[in-house]
Amino acid sequence: MSPRREGRLRRESGVRRGAPQFRLRIGFVVIAMVFSVFGARLVQLQAVDPGAYAALAASEGTVDVVLPADRGRILDRNGEVMAESVDGLMIIADPLLVNTDKDGNETDRAPELARFLAQRLHVDYFTILPRLRDTASRFQYIARAVPAALATKVVARAKAMGFDGLSTRRDPVRLYPGGDVAANLIGFLGTPHENGTARPLAGFEATFDDVLAGRDGSARYTVDSVSNGNRIPLGQSTVVPAVDGQDLHTTIDRDLQWYTQRVLRKTVEDARADSGAAVVLDTRTGQVLSLADYPTFDANEPLESPKEDLGARSVSDVYEPGSVEKVLTLSSLIDAGKVTDRTRLLVPGSLARQDRVIHDWFPHGTIKLTLAGVIAKSSNIGTVLAADKFAPGQLHSYLSRFGLGRATDTGIRGESAGILPGGSAWTSQTQDRVAFGQSVSVNALQMAAAVNTVANGGVRVDPSVILGSATTDDGQTVGSDDVRERRVISSDAAHQMALMMERVVDPEAGVAPGAQVPGYRVAGKTGTAQRANSECGCYDGTFTVSFAGFAPADSPRFTIYVVVQNPRNGGGGGSVAGPAFSQIMSYALRRYGVPPTGTRPSSLPVEW
Repeated sequence: MSPRREGRLRRESGVRRGAPQFRLRIGFVVIAMVFSVFGARLVQLQAVDPGAYAALAASEGTVDVVLPADRGRILDRNGEVMAESVDGLMIIADPLLVNTDKDGNETDRAPELARFLAQRLHVDYFTILPRLRDTASRFQYIARAVPAALATKVVARAKAMGFDGLSTRRDPVRLYPGGDVAANLIGFLGTPHENGTARPLAGFEATFDDVLAGRDGSARYTVDSVSNGNRIPLGQSTVVPAVDGQDLHTTIDRDLQWYTQRVLRKTVEDARADSGAAVVLDTRTGQVLSLADYPTFDANEPLESPKEDLGARSVSDVYEPGSVEKVLTLSSLIDAGKVTDRTRLLVPGSLARQDRVIHDWFPHGTIKLTLAGVIAKSSNIGTVLAADKFAPGQLHSYLSRFGLGRATDTGIRGESAGILPGGSAWTSQTQDRVAFGQSVSVNALQMAAAVNTVANGGVRVDPSVILGSATTDDGQTVGSDDVRERRVISSDAAHQMALMMERVVDPEAGVAPGAQVPGYRVAGKTGTAQRANSECGCYDGTFTVSFAGFAPADSPRFTIYVVVQNPRNGGGGGSVAGPAFSQIMSYALRRYGVPPTGTRPSSLPVEW
């Protein structure tokens, strides 16, 4: 074959190297190779070890952030704030940036920054140091619930010192505007967890945490793991919104609570006493307008006070009520039809009964007292003689209906039920002592509710501290919507007792003229009782003094009970607790615009 013909055939059957067909073939081969690489990588990621690669991507490029829920407020009966969450910030760190200098070189600056943060934020140096050194992480909590001004200042100062990697996120701070006002009821929160909310440690904050807390949300998003850890706008983003907590409305009157606490503090300090409590009830509804304790604490700084001051002594401490108990004993006796307010009693100077001799607080020979005189003079002997008229078990039944021996179940944490002896423990000797307020124990709120039964015309209304209804942490529903009422004594018995109690504050007849409220009719009763010591099982020489009463006596609006533990000035219920009662009652009547009834006070005879 000639060379010429051979060349022509080659041109007809082959492809020139520079021809388009040749270039396309080469391109398809390259594309096929690239797709083969991608395919192999995809098989490796999705089939060979998908979990490990997903975890690696997450650790290097995603951040999980808590979105804090706003905790519900605690409000007084008028909507005034007693606890709220205000603007605060959490401080977080990007350890990779913290430990990278301005030239991009890795360094160990964590110790220096940890010292600075520990000093400024009062966080633990040894806790945050390993977090700042964890350069495999792009997100570490440093401090929670920091006041916004402080957090901003600290981050700015760190930046000025050459530290990158600190930033802030929203994180509400719990604030108690009144400081110690109702702190014994409200309670407080603990230090926030590093990745969660603060744990409630006392009071309503703990009891109604499910109501107040809400539910934190969360966010997960992708960050730039190469340079500065900024969020990637089009990267992975998952958000679960926070659900804010509900407000808790209480029956407390914040201003009245403030005033009651100040009067109580001065009373305890002037008497050089150990402690005290004061209760103010709305007579008709049983709602607690004030429940004060002293000593107490500042809810914003609870750790600065002794542990024993962080609760509510007004419900947790129990004691023998002394002669205030006579109100319950003698009104029950009137209701049973055994006596009237004018029943005459011949009262000896002492009374030998079974295992002991009963005396009055004042020395006297045989005196002639009416039942009103027994109350006005606070005679133990006269009370025991009258109580002899009860049928077996009758007094115990009445006291149980008044609410003694069981908790008030208002939702206040740490309440003690007190002790009302029963069964074989209820002997004739026990009845004698219980009749005038010994061998029975109560808490302050419990006793106030019992006396309020007389003020309310003989109908006991369960006390309440929550407006409406709320569920406690143990599943109990409490509040003003759920109170129960029951008649304990007749309205006539309650009326007679109120007239008798008026004589207690009469300067000529009674023992507590200092409890009077100018312009108003006042019904009241003093109490003085020895304190039982559980360690020795005996009376230890200290005393509980108290005063309980209501006003206006002929149309009661408020019932107030003041109790002081171990006064060292030698005073009793009339001289120590009586004046405090007068001040608190006067303020309450003025605050709520309660006018005097304009009627004449009781003039029941006290002697015959």
